[in-house]
Amino acid sequence: MGCDGGTIPKRHELVKGPKKVEKVDKNAELAARWKYCALSQEKLKRPIVACELGRLYNKDAIIEYLLDKSAERPNAEVVAHIRSIKDVKELNLTDNPAWEGERRNIKGDCYEDMHCAMFICPVVGLEMNGKHKFLYLQTCGCVFSERALKEVKTEICHKCGDPFQEDDLVTLNGTKEEVEKLQKAMEERRLKAKTAKKSKKSKDAKVSKSQDSAGSCDASETKSTSLNGEGSSGSSSDSAPGPSTSGECSKTLKAPAGTIAGSKRSIQAMKDKSEAYKSLFTSHSSAKRSKDQMSNWVTHTPYHF
Repeated sequence: MGCDGGTIPKRHELVKGPKKVEKVDKNAELAARWKYCALSQEKLKRPIVACELGRLYNKDAIIEYLLDKSAERPNAEVVAHIRSIKDVKELNLTDNPAWEGERRNIKGDCYEDMHCAMFICPVVGLEMNGKHKFLYLQTCGCVFSERALKEVKTEICHKCGDPFQEDDLVTLNGTKEEVEKLQKAMEERRLKAKTAKKSKKSKDAKVSKSQDSAGSCDASETKSTSLNGEGSSGSSSDSAPGPSTSGECSKTLKAPAGTIAGSKRSIQAMKDKSEAYKSLFTSHSSAKRSKDQMSNWVTHTPYHF
């Protein structure tokens, strides 16, 4: 049980003091953030995507999450702001020629440099291992170090040549303050897009209503002109209502006496034409014979001898 054989225990062995706070190894923390997926905790492999908050993910893990959001995941709160695949951007990364990968240390008996990264900055050549700040462009997805953007100030991407603005820059794996700023910018951007979408819908609805009203006005005008058109061209030109100053069709159209007479004439002419057309057929009353013209029915039985 102890304390026998002349052993003398010390105070720190008998009295338990407060536990010391365990310090996280900085190298391990940087490797976890820059070499592993923030969602699946697997090693990063192409294609690699980044969200609007600057976190790195494997594209396969994001697609699996979007297909089944109900599945239990240990880091589900990390991707709570991702609604669709449009909320992430595929990164255009530059490979590090000095990185040999896992082929060199297959047996595990070689020294592995934790600071050696898979990707580098294409302008300055700094390794993307967490010691230097890196940013990516939301327009094209190219990744650069902050030093390269400061030394070579331009509004065109160094790698693909696409234009960009300062608002398109997103810091990768930034600090808490930087993540909060990115989150505020993301919320403002989404709110603007939502209001723009609502305003566009309202404009489309107004345009469709105006087109419907214009179509009804045109239909009413064509009806009135068809009534006034035949037999009274001069009177209809004098009595036709002009376009209103407000742009809306008038609800009531009063036709003068001349137009009514012209309409009666046109109706009478249409009746005369229809009667003339009907008289061409034998079923018409004019084609039928009267009783005086009809002969009596006589049966004759001829006899041939």
